[in-house]
This record gives sequence, structure tokens and C-alpha cells, in this order.
Amino acid sequence: MKKYLIFSLMFLFILCRVSAQDIPAKPNPARLVNDFAKQLNPTEVSALEQKLVAYSDSTSSQIAIVVVPTTGEYPIADYALKLGREWGVGGKGKNNGIVILWASTDRKIFISTGYGMEGAIPDAIAKRIITQVITPEFKNGMYYRGLDRGVDVIFKYATGEYKADPKEQEDGGGISPLLIFIIVFVVILIIISRNKGGGGGGGYRSAGGGPIFWPTTYSSGGSSGWGGSFGGGDSGGFGGFGGGSFGGGGAGGDY
Repeated sequence: MKKYLIFSLMFLFILCRVSAQDIPAKPNPARLVNDFAKQLNPTEVSALEQKLVAYSDSTSSQIAIVVVPTTGEYPIADYALKLGREWGVGGKGKNNGIVILWASTDRKIFISTGYGMEGAIPDAIAKRIITQVITPEFKNGMYYRGLDRGVDVIFKYATGEYKADPKEQEDGGGISPLLIFIIVFVVILIIISRNKGGGGGGGYRSAGGGPIFWPTTYSSGGSSGWGGSFGGGDSGGFGGFGGGSFGGGGAGGDY
């Protein structure tokens, strides 16, 4: 009986070790792009890594791309969920992590969302990104392009860019207070210049021919649009996953 118990415990120990090996160990040093199947070249991995690190630095949200040959006996959704939980993708408390899992031999891909990202990337949106953005490129063998474009669309949804479109259209027909101020300011300058500079070429004459300093907004970082926020510079490397949690949200597809 004692030998049977020891044998059973050893078998369970080995089984647990094998099960644990199904999910790759958390990368050390930490990286957001982990290609265990060697499907991307080093330049492509580096480009994606820089983009995701810059986004993480700017928003605190973490998007991890993981490429494995196969998920084995795991359904890809369960594998992505388990990986996101064990690695702790996203910030603790915020749970703002996303795992993009690609099983190259299985020809399947899945987007798994942390609790905090399920509102920005609901299952229907995740499915749309998979079927309309990523898998069409994968079918043509353009794996890097599919991942890169998929990440860009996730950025846009996660930062609310698509939600802002209807509001911009509604407000487009109004006149801004700044434009009204500029018009009034110019009219006043013209009136003053005519009254005081009509015959003698006085100091206010410059309103008719000299420079007028227009009110402007200033941005020290070049492009102030969304794309410029995450596009350039050395992000300094990824500091590590923050301990986020996942609840099973997301969607996938094959190609």
C-alpha cells in the first residue's frame, strides 16, 4: 500500500511537470514578443517589440504576442487564457493585458483579453480583428504584416479612437470659439490701422502689410496625433509583466 502511494505521488508529480511545460515559461528577460516557433525574423520581432513597449509605456496596457508551434491538447482559447494568467500580462488591479496567441502548425490564432480590456475589445471586436485584419494576411503568408496591422487596430479600439468618430462628425458643423476670437481680433486690427495709419505710415500700418501673430497651439513632440504617440524613439526596454488577470474573454479563428 505504501509503495502504491509513493508511486501515485511520483506519477502525479511528473504529470504536473509535463502539464506545466505545455505553457512556455515566462520570458526572462521579459519581452512582449515571444516567437517560440521561429516564424518571424529578428527584424520583425524587434519592430513589433518596440511598438508594443512604446504603447505599454504610454498607456500601461500590455499586449503580448506569443507564437508557438502547437497548443497540443489544449483548445487555443484555454491555452491563451492560461498563458495570460501564468505570465500575468497587464497591470495588477487594472488587468489591462491582451495576449495574441498564434499556433503556427495548427494554423490558428486567438486574441485573449484581460478583465480590464473586455470593454474596449469585446469578443465581437476581437473576432472582427481576427477575421478581417489578421487572417487575410496570414493566408497570403504575410505573417508580420498581419500581426502588425492587428496590433494597430487593437491600439485604436483600446484608446477609444473609433468611439470618438461619431462625436467628431456631430461637432464638425459648429464654429469654434477660437475661430470667432481670431476673426474679431483681425477686424479690430484692420479698423485701427485704417484710422491711425491712413496717410502717414504710422506704427499700426503693419496690420495691412506686416506680420500678424495668429493664436496657435504648440506641441513640442512633432506630430500630436495618436499615431505619433507610440511611433518613435527608444522606449528603453520592457520592464516586465505586472500581474494582470484574465477571465476568458476573446475570440479566435483559423486560416
